[in-house]
Amino acid sequence: MPVSLSKRLSLVRRALFDGALPGGATRREIPPITAEEIAEVKTFFPLDKFFVFGHARSGTTLLARLLRLHPEVHCNYQAHFFTRPPLLQSLVADEEVGAWLSRRSNRWNRGRDLSPVVLRVVADFILEREARPKGKRIVGDKSPNSLMHGESVRLMHKVYPDARLIFIVRDGRDAAVSHRFQSFIDSPQHLKADDLQIRRDFALNPEPFLNGERSIFTRHGIRQAAESWVENVIETERVGRELYGERYISLRFEDMLARPWEQISRLWGFLGADLSLPGLEALVQAEMAQNPDAAWQQQKAGELVLPLQKGKQGTWRELFTRPDREIFKRIAGDALIAWGYETDLDW
Repeated sequence: MPVSLSKRLSLVRRALFDGALPGGATRREIPPITAEEIAEVKTFFPLDKFFVFGHARSGTTLLARLLRLHPEVHCNYQAHFFTRPPLLQSLVADEEVGAWLSRRSNRWNRGRDLSPVVLRVVADFILEREARPKGKRIVGDKSPNSLMHGESVRLMHKVYPDARLIFIVRDGRDAAVSHRFQSFIDSPQHLKADDLQIRRDFALNPEPFLNGERSIFTRHGIRQAAESWVENVIETERVGRELYGERYISLRFEDMLARPWEQISRLWGFLGADLSLPGLEALVQAEMAQNPDAAWQQQKAGELVLPLQKGKQGTWRELFTRPDREIFKRIAGDALIAWGYETDLDW
């Protein structure tokens, strides 16, 4: 009998966070890379590294597009080294692989488990093989960490304690709306019957949804969206600051839209890129005028996205019903205040 999606996700979560695997096996502990090993790896792969995390639909793609405008910076998408199973560490997670990489008779390992070096070299090669031909000296990957939250930061730190981490946050209510429509457009085959009915009804008559009479969410769906956002912003911020200190920085998606040059130049400075190069601000402004994701969604499912203005701030105000608001407020109200999206719970 096929294993249900919820069952598979439960097994994945147990394996990642509890170390438990089916059949009673346990995940082996992979040691963190040492400073000496980092120094040695950098003689082969010297480019500076960074990673962009954020909840799904929080502007990570736009941020990556803007960051790589700089002549010294390259950023590409979705390697998911630390953010989505099976993860980079799965390359060495098997007990037999670990035994091979750490056995005493292996004269190449210098008496230590080679696993963290293997993981670092694999990731470095993937990142640098694209950046070097472009003449870049700083390279990074953007992968949303919605599935693993703070654990993504911990896994990254074991392999890249010397890298920099950028975390982008968007109003959780707008992120939930955007993610909902993304699932309607990109993966309707994975929707449950109730979700498919909502999708069909919205396509036929969006008006009741746009004026708050009907919800685009099921009650379970809005609750899950709020819980996921809260866990993501709280855990990523806390663990990021704890483990990375000055090598961690966060920003709000809304501030990037309102003041793109201010925010992107701040991030380039954080990455160590040269801000004195001419024409940088003009590049940012020109890129902000582009919206390839909106064009793609319009082409793929125009009947769903036509009534909406993509990237608009506050879309949730039109689409949230009163029950949606109350559920989200109860779960995420304090986090929304902490990130400056509300001043109190009166909304």
